[in-house]
Amino acid sequence: MLRAMRALSLLISLALPSALIPGQGPASAPAFDVASVKPSQHIVGPDYNNQLTYSPDGLIARNVTLKRLIAEAYGLQMNQVSGPNWLDQNEYDIEARAGGVGSREQMAPMLRTLLAGRFSLVEHNEVREMRMYELVVGKSGPRIHALKDGEMPTAQPGFHFHGDMRQFADLLALQFSIPAPTGPSEPVRAGGPQIPVVDKTGLAGIFDFSVEMRPESGTDMFTAWQRALRDQLGLGMESRKGYLSILVVDSAAKIPTEN
Repeated sequence: MLRAMRALSLLISLALPSALIPGQGPASAPAFDVASVKPSQHIVGPDYNNQLTYSPDGLIARNVTLKRLIAEAYGLQMNQVSGPNWLDQNEYDIEARAGGVGSREQMAPMLRTLLAGRFSLVEHNEVREMRMYELVVGKSGPRIHALKDGEMPTAQPGFHFHGDMRQFADLLALQFSIPAPTGPSEPVRAGGPQIPVVDKTGLAGIFDFSVEMRPESGTDMFTAWQRALRDQLGLGMESRKGYLSILVVDSAAKIPTEN
């Protein structure tokens, strides 16, 4: 009996990562070589913020919200991050070097370390039932394609987008919150209640395309975008009620620790 217990203990020790074996300290978390994190001096608002660029040497973010950073760090859409309103309002500038790590996926755990260290982020996960939209491929197939290696984006007129489908779904959720214009000279801005848009297209990679949008008086952005998705991009939108995994922010610092 004692021999069997020792054998079981050995198997558990071999199967578990070293960070989870009792009696051993946690492995050091991956981190950027150097990072500058500062509140943005000029706030640009939800129509223009969250500019984030990855390179083999690290990432650069301008006027990025903490909600966007959390979504990037945990591979979520922004509508899957819940917390105080300021998470989607305060803007930050970040420059982080990763020593040639390379990919966005490889930098995600480094970004999680940065959020815990600079913003004292504390969070937990929940599953919630809610109404949502699903971004799907249309019946005739997509009319867009991911950029190939070495392919350069082509400048086109219209509403320009550059990123992956997860980011496009986040953009649509924001766009759908824009009310219908009351007149041609009356500016409209995002700010209404947002319904989550979940990427269900299955399309991978980085996309670069432009959409011709013609807002009409009395026509809300949801209706305008439904038309554009169908006619120009070969995509569609489906409404349903379902369960969504949510990361809930318990606490975080508005002012990051010094660089």
